[in-house]
Amino acid sequence: MADPIAEFFAGVVRRRYDRLKQVTGTIRFDLVRDHHTTHWLMTIEKGDVRMSRENRRADCTVRLDEALFARIVRGEANVYAAWLRNEIKVVGRLYMLDLFQRVLPGPPEAGDPRPVARRGELRR
Repeated sequence: MADPIAEFFAGVVRRRYDRLKQVTGTIRFDLVRDHHTTHWLMTIEKGDVRMSRENRRADCTVRLDEALFARIVRGEANVYAAWLRNEIKVVGRLYMLDLFQRVLPGPPEAGDPRPVARRGELRR
């Protein structure tokens, strides 16, 4: 089975995010599994995103369980709901977590609303 976290981050690097074109900063994800921590460092520079496995200081550090993060990147769990349940620890600039939310997929059952809108099914 493929690693959903590595696949997600590889996909993030391949895309350019217009929603992030005004953003410059770093987010480090500390993913914990069996008392071992894996680090992923996301560097955002005006819409360009780079990933590395560095364990260095970041504008925002997000610490959570690796299995929860896998559910988040598959669209099965919500970052904010997990944060409110205290399943995610954030140190530093909290707004960077909001920016990260912009690159996450929606729920698996969600569809693109544009075809429905084009057919006029949303009009009353």
